[in-house]
Amino acid sequence: MKITRVQALPLNVPIDFGIAGLRRQTQLSACYVEVETDAGLVGHGLTAITEEEVIGTIVNEIASPALAGDDPLRHEAVWEKLYWLLAPRGQTGYAMHAIAAIDVALWDLKGKALGQPVWRLLGGARPRVPVYTTFGFGFLERDALAAVARECLAAGFSHLKMVVGHGALQRRDEPRPLDAVVAEDVRRVAAVREAIGPDAGLYIDANCSLDAYHAEKLARAVTPYDIAFFEEPITQNDVHRMADLRRRTGIAVAAGQNEGSAFRFRDMLAAGAIDVAQPNVVISGGFTESLRIAGMAAAYNVALANGGAFPLHNMHLHAGLANGGRVEWHLVAVAMMRTLYRDFPEPANGWLALPEAPGLGFTPNLEAIRELAARPGSRGRGKG
Repeated sequence: MKITRVQALPLNVPIDFGIAGLRRQTQLSACYVEVETDAGLVGHGLTAITEEEVIGTIVNEIASPALAGDDPLRHEAVWEKLYWLLAPRGQTGYAMHAIAAIDVALWDLKGKALGQPVWRLLGGARPRVPVYTTFGFGFLERDALAAVARECLAAGFSHLKMVVGHGALQRRDEPRPLDAVVAEDVRRVAAVREAIGPDAGLYIDANCSLDAYHAEKLARAVTPYDIAFFEEPITQNDVHRMADLRRRTGIAVAAGQNEGSAFRFRDMLAAGAIDVAQPNVVISGGFTESLRIAGMAAAYNVALANGGAFPLHNMHLHAGLANGGRVEWHLVAVAMMRTLYRDFPEPANGWLALPEAPGLGFTPNLEAIRELAARPGSRGRGKG
């Protein structure tokens, strides 16, 4: 079997999101990728939280010609070729997003060729995975935030994640004092904890939007509310500052959802910067690189969890590996998945059952994908 074509379709997906009687219109960007073969098999992959048109150009103009004629089942050989083609000096960013999308498609294709779901090919550790839901978006006012939290709890989600920081450093020239952002975040966290009670797990995520001082100030202030982990607390995922934050406050730190290469995780693990490693297969170099990252996390006895959303792809990693963890059911990103895919599992009572169908086990909605790819529109990298 040989690769005949690799095609990328940049997408900007409009979303009409509703929960707890609230509605919000937004958009998310992604890049859908297909790997076609001379045997008629086609694998599909995805990347997101990036400039989708840049990724599309990299895949279509550079990667596709280079991979023509290669064996799609030799995923290590293809990954190595792509690395030296796109990121020969250790670059992450766009290059690794493109590699991730292609690698995910290759694993989907391998599963179809061998008649096995990807999670079984990765190790088959468990047929279902626990989930947590990301519900607490910055556009929700405090009362609405508490209402949505209660609805998520009633829907069977026992672990919930909310955004903090709200682009603090990016927006500091509005003006918008960081101390005021932190103070309001403390009130928001308190409102959510009151709404969900003492037993539910509560995570907070700053999306790399705080400096070390304000991250520590927030971590100390929310200590009474029993935070299970603080995700991406400090700008640039600063390894040394995150390690210092852990030591000084005792809060658990999670990071890695937007890191593109294993060496970045090596540095975080070696520095003692994280309690939870969060590779994302649609960003962190695909399944091939995420397997390497998961192995390092196991060696350091550091937990693994999905961050950065896209649970339909990441559920395979966490079901496949013995040290797999919770998968993120990000409500806005899942709304996008409902546009792009069909026949995927839904969580029940906090668990997601893995499909037995070969490959990724869910079907691209090609009509919707092609319509979106042909539609002009503004781009957006956000997650709601």
